[in-house]
Amino acid sequence: MSTTRETILTALADLLRTIPHVPVQRGEVLPERIPPAGLMILRDGSPGEPAVTLSPLAYHYQHRAELEVIVQSSRDRDGLFDALTARIGAVIAADRTLRGLCDWVEAEAPEPVDLPVEGAASIKAAILPVLLHYGTNDPLA
Repeated sequence: MSTTRETILTALADLLRTIPHVPVQRGEVLPERIPPAGLMILRDGSPGEPAVTLSPLAYHYQHRAELEVIVQSSRDRDGLFDALTARIGAVIAADRTLRGLCDWVEAEAPEPVDLPVEGAASIKAAILPVLLHYGTNDPLA
């Protein structure tokens, strides 16, 4: 049986996989080749310190997952990156509760960087924080 945290992170990865042609990896190392449509790598991030309510006991998290968004192209790299982040925003906005698993999901604005690659097209990448608001009866469950 998966923990609440793992169930929610898996649901987020599954939601992101609905974006066509863009692979979503979970906790993987950056591969040597970036697919033409781009790549997303979901990192577990940190659940942070929970707010606790008593009677009944509940832990309320604002879990900050990190989504690495990477595109590599010699033509219109900025446009590809912008289109991909817009599609991420649209999929999250379409299911803010991950089918009822989460209280609320919201993405923060990315801070993109351009990375030169010797002998290949440059990479545009950013970490896009995704806040997952959820509660659980046990921080380890």
